[in-house]
Amino acid sequence: MSHYTSLSKSELKDLKDSLQASYQEQKALGLTLNMARGKPCKEQLDLSMDMLNLLNGTSDLTLNTGDDCRNYGILEGIPEVRKLFADLMDADPADVIVSGNSSLTLMFDMIASAMSDGIDGCKPWIHQGKLKFLCPVPGYDRHFSITEYYDMEMIHVPMTSTGPDMDLVERLVSSDPQIKGIWCVPKYSNPQGITYSDETVRRMAALKPAAPDFRVFWDNAYCVHELTTEPDHLLSIFAACKEAGNEDLVVQFTSTSKITFAGAGVAAVAGSEKTLKNFRRRLSFKTIGPDKINQLRHLWFLKDVDGIKQHMEKHRKIMAPRFEVVLRYLEQELKGPGVASWTNPKGGYFVSVDVMEGCAKRVVALCKEAGVTLTGAGATYPKGEDPKDSNIRIAPSFPPIEELEAAMKVFCISAKLAAVEKLLEV
Repeated sequence: MSHYTSLSKSELKDLKDSLQASYQEQKALGLTLNMARGKPCKEQLDLSMDMLNLLNGTSDLTLNTGDDCRNYGILEGIPEVRKLFADLMDADPADVIVSGNSSLTLMFDMIASAMSDGIDGCKPWIHQGKLKFLCPVPGYDRHFSITEYYDMEMIHVPMTSTGPDMDLVERLVSSDPQIKGIWCVPKYSNPQGITYSDETVRRMAALKPAAPDFRVFWDNAYCVHELTTEPDHLLSIFAACKEAGNEDLVVQFTSTSKITFAGAGVAAVAGSEKTLKNFRRRLSFKTIGPDKINQLRHLWFLKDVDGIKQHMEKHRKIMAPRFEVVLRYLEQELKGPGVASWTNPKGGYFVSVDVMEGCAKRVVALCKEAGVTLTGAGATYPKGEDPKDSNIRIAPSFPPIEELEAAMKVFCISAKLAAVEKLLEV
């Protein structure tokens, strides 16, 4: 298969006719497939159904502390569940708060707490003028939405194969006190599947911010979401911070949303006493206690970190074949024409594809017209503005294998057709 940039105008016109014919064939199938978000599939959700039966016939839900899980109280979560998440995040259980089902909610609340009450004795963010936040790109759209909601200036930081460009991060953070944080998905990043190198983690932990209330928002969402039997290793950020004498720098988040039930999991946040002081106070006004029954059944079902890893091996066997389908189509259909590049992640939920510059919106539109809904072009950049209009996030988890095959056929034809159209404009 010839590289498209080597073709003459006449050859490109003939190729366009051929691709349009193939595209119309796919369109005629009347597909209605959705790959817009990284939702667990039914088979994954079914893995945790036994958890719903664990409390059947149990009349005593009293903890060792004497607290009844059916009642109010235990604001920071069941002690044993805090210990479970502490082990998962390499944190001290005393520094962990276990809450509802969403780590995104905890991230939003952490920002809201900083806005209204400040961090570590500093003035509330809302009284500090125009604030800025570092956003590694491509990245997670929900992160960007939070900082956009609070009208912060979002500064692009390019991702490299080892994590964010740390030369740029260090320079910006040390020179501008209006920069209050950085979003990080350190293991199997969304969408590229990159795991931060040891050097990147150590440099992140050793940052010397101009703002004393700067924090690293460490969203360790995919810490146990492997796709291979040889997973990436992520250095402990808390250990690195302790070594650097920077123990207040990081606030870490994770959840069981893609471990058990996406809509009924358990989420946790971990950070130093100084970092979480006002957050804890805010929590005491917000609630009289979390859903401890859900926390308890998660504890009984997962048991410990080894139990989580055993459970996630079942997820891996469901997920890995889906990623293999995506990568096989990309390799077979797009490598020869040279119209796209992509990541080959060892974990996480996404494959990041960079189509020909200026073509992402067109590819997504073509796919939608043919019945395949993708994450919107530009979604992996703040405010949905990809300066190159090239990045597309593919989420293989939700569709059945046969639907994924059909969707990838449409995607590859659309990527080739958009590229030919762009080349004919030149």
